[in-house]
This record gives sequence, structure tokens and C-alpha cells, in this order.
Amino acid sequence: MEKRSMNRMIKSLIGAIIAVPLGLGTIAAQAETVSSPQEWSFDHEEPVALPSEFSIGTLFDGRPAGDWQILATERAKSPPHVLAQLMAKGAEHAYKVVLLKDVIVSDLNLQVSFLPTQGRADMGGGLIWRAADDRNYYLARANPLEQNIRVYRVVKGVRHLLENFNQTIDVRRWHTLRITQQGCHVSIFFDDKQVLDLCDKTYHAGMIGLWTKSDAVTYFDDLQLQYVK
Repeated sequence: MEKRSMNRMIKSLIGAIIAVPLGLGTIAAQAETVSSPQEWSFDHEEPVALPSEFSIGTLFDGRPAGDWQILATERAKSPPHVLAQLMAKGAEHAYKVVLLKDVIVSDLNLQVSFLPTQGRADMGGGLIWRAADDRNYYLARANPLEQNIRVYRVVKGVRHLLENFNQTIDVRRWHTLRITQQGCHVSIFFDDKQVLDLCDKTYHAGMIGLWTKSDAVTYFDDLQLQYVK
């Protein structure tokens, strides 16, 4: 009896596995682990001020890492406001960083829309995640001048390139940059197209944030975060 019961159990398990298409089963399992998104549209904040939950980093010389402020503009993706980095000057390694200081997350889906508006040495911007502070974090950034998307590991303020993808980036319109990370596995999406896929085990959890470099002036809108359990 015990052997027959075991055989029936094995057959039932095999039948259940066969009955579920692998792709759909994987998608469903992932969907169940994702929380409702947190969103920052910046539309209910006062212009000029920086939302209280955001904290500006420091440059290598101790000055604030950029002029980050809420900006009222007709160019907003979701009007009337954007979060803008407006400091239009800076050295090659002047990283303009703003962090959500009370958000600590490990596995996540993180997305933002950005509009590159100005910059001769550099343009565009990116997303920061698993940040210990403003000098140690992961970074995915899109640069219209170089026409590429890159992922970096930043350690003590020094960038280490992990992956590069050449991509045409139109400076006349908004774009979306999204990252997902579970464990060491990182996927990068640009305008809803996956462009990079890699594994890195350096950082395990931390803050999220936004980034520009040098003289890049960039608008950000509709920042979204989902926790993955």
C-alpha cells in the first residue's frame, strides 16, 4: 500500500509540473513576490525645495553633489513637476548624487524616467541602488553623448565598469531606465527593452537614488520602487 501510494504521489507531482508552462509559471511566481510600487511623481512638492526624504551627497571636495530641486516645467513627463539636477558645471569625476535616505532595500525593481536637457562634457543620468552611502553603490546610467548604457560598481567614489551596451539615445525626448536585482542577478532595461544582464555580489542592500555627472543637467520624473521578497 505504501509503495502504491508513493507511486500515485509521484505521478500527481509529474502531472502538475507538466500542466504548468515553464515560462508562465516563472512569471507568475515572480509576480507574487513583488510588492505594490512606491512612487515619487514630485507633483505635490513645492518648487525649488528638495523633498525631505531625499539627501544630497557630497563631491570629492566637500561641496554639495549637485543642485537638486523640484522644478515646475512644461517639459515634465507627468506635469507639473520634475526633480532636476541643475548644476551645469563640474569636473570629469564630479558625481551628482541624491539618495532616499530612509529607504533600505535588497532585491528590487527600480525605474525612473529622465530627460537629458544640457551638457557638453556629459549628459543624461542614472539610477543608484544598494547604496551604503554616496560613495559606495551600484549605478546604471545612460549617456546620450557616448550613446551607451553602462553599469558600474562604485567603491569609495571610484567607478568600476561592469557592463556596456551601445544604444542610440535621443536627447529630444524622455526615456525610461529600469533595473531589477534578485540576489546577484542584475537586469537593465532601457525604454522597456532589456539591454544588460549580469551578476555581481559586492553589495547586498542599501539606499536608492539618482545620479548625474560633470556638467549634465537632467530632469527626472516618476521614480518607482518595488520590493522583491
